[in-house]
Order: sequence, then structure tokens, then C-alpha cells
Amino acid sequence: MSTPPSLSLRRKILLINGPNLNLLGTREPTIYGSTTLPDVVASTVSLGRTLNVEVHPFQSNHEGQIVDFLHSHFVDPGMSTYESEAAPKDGDHTRVDTRARTAVIINPAAFTHTSVAIRDALLATGFPFVEVHISNVHAREEFRRHSFFSDKAVGVVAGLGVRGYRAALEFWAAKWDQEDEDPGEEDEDGDEDAKRRNEQEENLKVGSGEVLKERC
Repeated sequence: MSTPPSLSLRRKILLINGPNLNLLGTREPTIYGSTTLPDVVASTVSLGRTLNVEVHPFQSNHEGQIVDFLHSHFVDPGMSTYESEAAPKDGDHTRVDTRARTAVIINPAAFTHTSVAIRDALLATGFPFVEVHISNVHAREEFRRHSFFSDKAVGVVAGLGVRGYRAALEFWAAKWDQEDEDPGEEDEDGDEDAKRRNEQEENLKVGSGEVLKERC
């Protein structure tokens, strides 16, 4: 078993990219640019180190794998044991540090318009998230303008190219910095977090309903 890190809250970002983004850099470069996904991941992880944020990247062309990735980072409210993420899995879930703040930066790609499953996984785990799109989806085909995620997202970044990932990461780091500077003045976010955790526990018990998401 690993030695727990310092008592200060870890800051963790799940960086999720959906289908076909593994082809970034070669897929329709006039729309998506020439930067590759490994480049995006490397720059985001590097920026995360600068901002004192752990970045955990994941890309899949398969809906269920993204759901499983979210579940693997979910900490049961009753779980208090710390193990490193390299530790063997306990059932289908890896035990992680319950002190970690976790948020999501997700580019659902084509799943934006189709995936109730990923939306439900985000709500069930209670992870607040920022939705990112490389292109301006609202200036493209009509079907790309509908998102199953935007109404639950803390924010949406679209049309900034791969810079959108940086903008999303800087947002989370700044938000957490502000909370650390003013621990007694987390405004409504602190109350919303508590409400979300309570509803999350209820949802896990009854298997239905939606988790209240924090709003900024």
C-alpha cells in the first residue's frame, strides 16, 4: 500500500477524448488542425504540472470504455482506503485517494450528439465537467449543434482549436486556487458540492434520478 500524499487536496483532471480524435492531426485538418492528440495530451499534462494539477488522459472510440473510465475514478462515499492508482483493482474499481478533487475536461466528439450513457456516467459519478470542442460546432451541420452534455456542463468551450483544452484546464486550476485562498467563502459552490454528494449517494441507493451539478 502506498503512503498517502500530503493532507492538502489533490487536484485531478480526467481528460477524456471521444471517437476519431485519435486521428487528430490527419483527420480533416482544415477543420481540426494539424496538432496530434499525443501533442494535445503532452501539452495539457505539462501545463497541469505547472498548475499543480494531475491530468489523467483517456481516449476511446467506444462508448462503454469511456463510461468504465469514469467509473474507475469514482470513489464510493463510504470508501476511505487510499491506494495508488497503479495498485491492483478491487473488483471493477481502482481505489483512489478520497481527498482528491476531481473534475473532467471532455471532448465527446460524435458522442456529443448521441450518448446518454456517458452523460449518465458523468451525473452518476458527480464529476463537474467542462465540454470542449475543437471546431465551432454551432457553425457546422445542424445535427452537430445538439449536445447531450451542455445543459449539465459547468462550461462549454468551442471553436478555439486545441487551445480549448488549455482554457478548460486553466479554468479548473483558477477555480481551485480561489477556493484554496478563500476556504470560508466558496459561495454557493460549497453548498452545491454538498448537495451533489448527498444526491449522488441517494442515486446510488435507488438507481435512478439525476445528480445535481454544480454551477459556476
